[in-house]
Amino acid sequence: MTLAIFDLDNTLIAGDSDHSFGEYLAERGLVNWQQHCATNDRFYQDYLAGQLDIIAYSAFALGPIVGRPPHELRQLQQDFLADKIAKMELPKARALIEKHRSQGDDLLIITATNRFVTAPIAEWLGINELLATEPEVIDGYYTGKVVGTPCYQGGKVIRLQEWLAGYAGDLNNSYFYSDSFNDLPLLGQVDNPVAVDPDDRLRAHAEANNWPIISLR
Repeated sequence: MTLAIFDLDNTLIAGDSDHSFGEYLAERGLVNWQQHCATNDRFYQDYLAGQLDIIAYSAFALGPIVGRPPHELRQLQQDFLADKIAKMELPKARALIEKHRSQGDDLLIITATNRFVTAPIAEWLGINELLATEPEVIDGYYTGKVVGTPCYQGGKVIRLQEWLAGYAGDLNNSYFYSDSFNDLPLLGQVDNPVAVDPDDRLRAHAEANNWPIISLR
């Protein structure tokens, strides 16, 4: 079996779902617009710089859904997908997914963004296997805490190794598609690393190592 692994944000979709969800909450009046967006933007700049405190960010990102009833959150997920994520669809990304699927490859999304935001997106893309930063849920309610290793930078390698323990295959001939230099630890683990519309640092690394560089835009 060949495993095809995909980053999500700015790779399979034309935007960052985590940052967009924060903006969406502000647009819906569920958080204070000025305060929330300013903090959301600051965390996003930290991510772009490779300096994100993923635990602090996760607490911030999950804060607005803490204590909200499950039926309300399900509707919020559906609305966010329809109103924001659908507009980020990339036909070339869909075609790449289907190319791997038609070859009989196993498909996996691995993303730093939390599962609350990304599980509906993975389903929308037709990919069943998802590794994401895991929010704690007790009796159906989100606590704002993270369970296990956050799925960010080297944490993606840890989470993938844990997942592989229950997988019938291995990383032989595997692919990983990503846009971000934050994913260099995992890109270095696969046989076929591919830079997708990469940031400047990933582009430089890919060029220096003769990795393929593609665009799905």
